[in-house]
Amino acid sequence: MSQVETTPVRIGQKTSMSLDNASHPGRSRPGELVPSRYAVKVGDIDVLVISDGVLPIPTPVLATNADPAVRTAWLDDMFLPTDVLHWPLNVVLLRSGGQTILVDAGLGVEFPDFPRAGQTVSRLEAAGIDLASVTDVVLTHMHMDHIGGLLADGVKDRLRADLRIHVAAAEVKFWEAPDFSHASMPSTVPPVLRRTAKRFMAEYQSQLRQFDEEYEVAPGVVVTRTGGHTPGHSVVRLASGGDRLTFAGDAVFQVGFDHPDWHNGFEHDPEEAARVRIRLLRELAATREPLVATHLPFPSVCHVAVDGDVFRWVPAVWDH
Repeated sequence: MSQVETTPVRIGQKTSMSLDNASHPGRSRPGELVPSRYAVKVGDIDVLVISDGVLPIPTPVLATNADPAVRTAWLDDMFLPTDVLHWPLNVVLLRSGGQTILVDAGLGVEFPDFPRAGQTVSRLEAAGIDLASVTDVVLTHMHMDHIGGLLADGVKDRLRADLRIHVAAAEVKFWEAPDFSHASMPSTVPPVLRRTAKRFMAEYQSQLRQFDEEYEVAPGVVVTRTGGHTPGHSVVRLASGGDRLTFAGDAVFQVGFDHPDWHNGFEHDPEEAARVRIRLLRELAATREPLVATHLPFPSVCHVAVDGDVFRWVPAVWDH
C-alpha cells in the first residue's frame, strides 16, 4: 500500500482524505474487469477496502420484524431482488505506525453454498500484499464470513508466527457455547457458524489478544466493543491528522439507514443491535466522518445524514 498514488479530495466539510480506486499496487487478476479494492488515506493511516465477494441470502433475513409487504416495497424501491439478495462482503487492510492490520478475513473457500465469496486472500495478492507482512488481525466478530479466510488451506502457514489477533473477550466467551435463540437465520447456518468458530479457536487460540471494551491496536487505530450483533461485536475507529473513519463491521446494513429499527436475522440480540446502530449512525451524522461497513455495497465508503427520524446513506464519489 505504500506504493499507492493518491489524489487529495475533500469529503464532506470537515474531513479531507485522499482516495484512489485504482489499478495499483498490483494488477487485476485474470477474470476481473477491475481490481476489487479501493484505497483511502486517513491522515497518516493507509486504508484499503477489499471486496471478499458477495453472499446470496434470502431477503426475509434482512428484516425479520418488518411487515413483508413493506420489506418487499423497500427492496423494489432500491431496485433489489425481492427473493434472494447478493449481499456485499468487505474487509479492510490498514497500515499505521509500521503495522499492517487486516480487519476481518472474509468467508474463506470451504462454503460451497457461497461460491462468489472468499476472495480476500487472492485479492490481497493481486494488490501486492504479502500475507507474511500482516502483523495484526482485528476481528469485528466471529461469524464465518469474518474469520473463514484465516482457515483457508495454507493461509496459516503463510502468516507470521507472531501474528496478533485482536478480538473482544465477550466474543470469545460467547462462542464457547453460542446461543442462537434470539437470531432468525436459516436453519442450516447455526451449525456451520458453530463448527467454523470451534475450528478457528483450535487453530488460533494462542495468538488471540483479548480486550474488554476498547484497545488501541496501532497509532490512531482503536477497536471498540459495541455488542448487539454478537456479544463481542466491535467497530474500528481511525483518527489521524484531523481525519477520521469508522469501520462498522455488521452494525450497519444498507436497509439500516431507512429502517434502523429493523432486525437482521443474524443479530444475536436484535433489540440491542438496533440501539447500537441508531447510536452509531447519529454519531457519524454529527461528526460527518466517512463510514465503511462489511455489508454495504463496495467500495462502501460513504457518509451518514439525518433524514427526519431515520438516516440517509450518501455514497462517496469514486475518485479515479
